[in-house]
Amino acid sequence: MGLLLAFSLVACHRGEQAVETVTHTAIKAEHQAQSTATERDQERAQLEPIPLPTKSLYIDIHDAAAWANPFLSVGADTLTLRIILPDANPSPVGQGTLLRPEAARRQELQVRLSDLDKAVVAIPAGAWPYGRVIAVAESPSAAPKERPMVRRNVEAVIRQLNDLGVVVEEWPGR
Repeated sequence: MGLLLAFSLVACHRGEQAVETVTHTAIKAEHQAQSTATERDQERAQLEPIPLPTKSLYIDIHDAAAWANPFLSVGADTLTLRIILPDANPSPVGQGTLLRPEAARRQELQVRLSDLDKAVVAIPAGAWPYGRVIAVAESPSAAPKERPMVRRNVEAVIRQLNDLGVVVEEWPGR
């Protein structure tokens, strides 16, 4: 009888420890989720000054070189974010000439998928002439065996951009 009592006390103590551990894990996960949600809300707030997209401005653009908004090329391992910084000179005189070429304002950045939200928030407001829309395309340099991974990355990119409140204009690959 004494052995049964001792066994039940040990079992109850272990059960309490297990419940306590699960409770602590759940509380920690909840705090982490709240922190992530707060961070996402802050990122959305930073993008709010950029107006919603005007589709009529970009509906006829079918060439990546002609796209003036941020453009994202998705590979198996990396993302290439191309942005065209706004012209610092507000005067229309000489715009697009040798004195003020667009190519000098073009930047290509290698971004990890985990850092995409921070990179998008850091894009200056003047680099969004069509509004809050990003073109996304599969990388043409990806090998055929990497296509499934590239597609999964494209879907993750679209989900992440939509969570930020950014419209995605998906371009066909290859």
